[in-house]
Amino acid sequence: MYMSTDEIREKFLQFFESKGHLRLPSFSLIPKNDKSLLLINAGMAPLKPYFLGIEEPPRRRITTCQKCIRTPDIDRVGKTARHATFFEMLGNFSFGDYFKREAIIWAWEFVTEVLKLPRERLWVTIYEEDDEAFEIWHKEVGLEPDRIKRMGKEDNFWEIGTGPCGPCSEIYFDRGEEKGCGKPTCGIGCDCDRFVEFWNLVFTQFDKDENGVYHRLKNPNIDTGMGLERIAAIMQEVDSLFDIDIVKAIRDKVCEVTSYEYGKDAEKDVSVRVITDHIRGTVFMIGDGILPSNEGRGYVLRRLIRRAARHGRMLGKKEAFLHLIVDTVVESYKNPYPELVQKAEYIKKVLYNEESRFNQTIDVGLEILESEIEKLKKNKEIILNGEIAFRMYDTYGFPLDLTKEIAAEKGIIVDQERFDELMQQQKERARAAQKELENAGWKDINIVIDEDIETIFVGYDTLEQDAKILKIFLDNEETAYVKEEDVCFVILDKTPFYAESGGQVADKGILEGEGVLAEVLDVKKGPKGTILHKVKVLKGEISVLSSVVAKVNEELRLATMKNHTATHLLHSALRKILGQHAQQSGSQVTPDRLRFDFAHYEPLSEEQIIEIEKMVNNVIQQAIPVEKIVTDLDSALKMGATALFDEKYSNVVRVIKIGDFSMELCGGTHVDNTGQIGMFKIISESSVAAGVRRIEAITGNKAYEFILNTQQTLKQLRSKVKASTDSEIISKIEQLENTIKALENEVEKYKLLVVENELSSLFGKAVDYGEFKLIVNRKETDDMDYVKLLTDKIKERDSKAIVLNIIQQGSKVTILMSCSKEAVKKGVDCGKVVKEVCSVLGGKGGGRPDFAQGGGNDISKIDMALQTAENILKDILKGSAQK
Repeated sequence: MYMSTDEIREKFLQFFESKGHLRLPSFSLIPKNDKSLLLINAGMAPLKPYFLGIEEPPRRRITTCQKCIRTPDIDRVGKTARHATFFEMLGNFSFGDYFKREAIIWAWEFVTEVLKLPRERLWVTIYEEDDEAFEIWHKEVGLEPDRIKRMGKEDNFWEIGTGPCGPCSEIYFDRGEEKGCGKPTCGIGCDCDRFVEFWNLVFTQFDKDENGVYHRLKNPNIDTGMGLERIAAIMQEVDSLFDIDIVKAIRDKVCEVTSYEYGKDAEKDVSVRVITDHIRGTVFMIGDGILPSNEGRGYVLRRLIRRAARHGRMLGKKEAFLHLIVDTVVESYKNPYPELVQKAEYIKKVLYNEESRFNQTIDVGLEILESEIEKLKKNKEIILNGEIAFRMYDTYGFPLDLTKEIAAEKGIIVDQERFDELMQQQKERARAAQKELENAGWKDINIVIDEDIETIFVGYDTLEQDAKILKIFLDNEETAYVKEEDVCFVILDKTPFYAESGGQVADKGILEGEGVLAEVLDVKKGPKGTILHKVKVLKGEISVLSSVVAKVNEELRLATMKNHTATHLLHSALRKILGQHAQQSGSQVTPDRLRFDFAHYEPLSEEQIIEIEKMVNNVIQQAIPVEKIVTDLDSALKMGATALFDEKYSNVVRVIKIGDFSMELCGGTHVDNTGQIGMFKIISESSVAAGVRRIEAITGNKAYEFILNTQQTLKQLRSKVKASTDSEIISKIEQLENTIKALENEVEKYKLLVVENELSSLFGKAVDYGEFKLIVNRKETDDMDYVKLLTDKIKERDSKAIVLNIIQQGSKVTILMSCSKEAVKKGVDCGKVVKEVCSVLGGKGGGRPDFAQGGGNDISKIDMALQTAENILKDILKGSAQK
């Protein structure tokens, strides 16, 4: 019965391909256009738009093996045989095609005829009200009624958050009495390891909204999920998912790296399994472009990495080690996920940097946390203050879950309510800081559009189109017409205007009609294939069903196309020069410039930037035709086209192919020939987040203007430094630097002479306190550097001098006091003296015992302040004072 994990995966996908299903590769762990999920947590999650009918699926039948991340049961990972945060989910899906009968019959066929699992060890559950499923299992499959168990909603009604859901039927495998708990009630649903549920057939009939209301879907769908690791454990007759072939290899590597022999210590075995699970998840998350952070999916990644690092410490591994396991993970998964091979070095860098950063603070954090826990134990308390937990998170990078886990091991509970309050306050502060940004855009649009309304986009072929106005919305309300000066939203039956998408900004232009002129300010995609034009009426009135000519601003469109095609060239050049990990993380294409974010772990060198520019400009100079190929998604992927960041593709897609240099899926507008771009120039390279770099660049006329401006600047600079040629500018600047340095040295010499003269005067007025002298430097000046120099020289001449500077700067007074260590030993505290002095002046001050500073605004009380300082010092040094 043994079958490798790779074999099971492939046999499943091939089986459903034979049943007319389209095989799709695993989607990214990052959900696309789905705010209800942080990470893909089920095989059906990326397919929700197809289930809801929002998008057209590439085929009515689809099969996938989807990588998933789930963390609700993270505390059970490593402690049970089947819990994991990372797993693969095999699935077959029907979008309004087949339903319960085919799903059940095919599942049984695959299990019994392909996997050849013994029928007598298989059990089935159904939702208690699903008589239809019972009839199919009993009458068509031939399963005995006593092997079909009816279960309640909690067990056999599938839903995760909002979205598609419905009753389900699960298939269980009986691992034998020896795996059971021995209780008379042991059976399906028992918490022991005897009966293992490995395949869930979900009959998607409803859509659950945010209010918990179930809406019946027009076309019922099929969504199945079979845990690959679970079925592999059954087929390989092992006790745990950590024992199956591809996972055991990783577990063995963890033991090798940590020098621990698995099976010797139950608690340490848990740590090995936690690391084994978490390293798989982190490799795939980083591979999909997720980076560690304190929010969202980045927080989930950081939590997994830091949790694994802590368990490494429990195995005696204090230095960064997780990156040493990456190659083994890649080796285990390279067949179904070959992209990991190309990204391996990048993944190692990110892991090493994050773990090293954590190691720099973990000891201090652990010491503080353990100290707080010890205090609680001494006081016989069990609640850890939420403020401490928040400080651990905010200052030391401890995820709350890690703090809770460590505390729980000591029998301590964290006050999460207070933690959440502080977290909310922090979020509100951040939200307030971004208020202007949040109010920008179209976030306040709330219009309802009929389902039969659709806009045909013709902007790939023309920049001018006769069109009919289908809908007008003013202040979110549908209206029949709008008048001059109104700003409204218009839907046309046809439009040449490109709606903002894929990082490319919208076109601008005009709508013209008889006695009518309107400016198109912005264009966005609306629901169900509509395009919303934000327009301002400049002349006349616009009415529904009237005809207009839609004209795109040709100059802006052409500039945008140049920048968009250049973005594709830049993306390809980065991957060729930096490595395949340099994937797009975001972009913006405007007429003026392009902005491109990409995954990379360090700043680009000047040499790399020059090399990238040369490579892109070389392709531009070759005047290579830019092909726009319209095809189906499956064919495009087989061609080798790469998908852009955060895009959702229908079955019909556009491939932008630039010779052998670049080929990407893209719905944006592009030039016909790279020669049209003219020139490409990078103007900045910077960091936007940990592991994400940003390049800004310009093309065409903007690049030409940039060079002209640079030449003009050089010309002015040449004139300023009196250089005859551009190449002579540097040597002239070096001469000026030498001259400035010489002059600065002369100034310093002059300052020293002035200081020496002033020292004699100050020491002549000094007040003696035994072995100590109080030297008061009272003057008007803005040169505080000179004051500090004078203070240093006083102390050089007499190490026991106590220096009090009272410096008037306009209507303000600055106090600066310094004394020797000997004076501090006698009780002098500059911090306390300055605090009292500044209080007299109506201000504040303080500092260390040997140095302090402060200030005030009441210059009329300088004499009183000086007397205060002398009185304080006299009291402190009265034992040795001899005034």
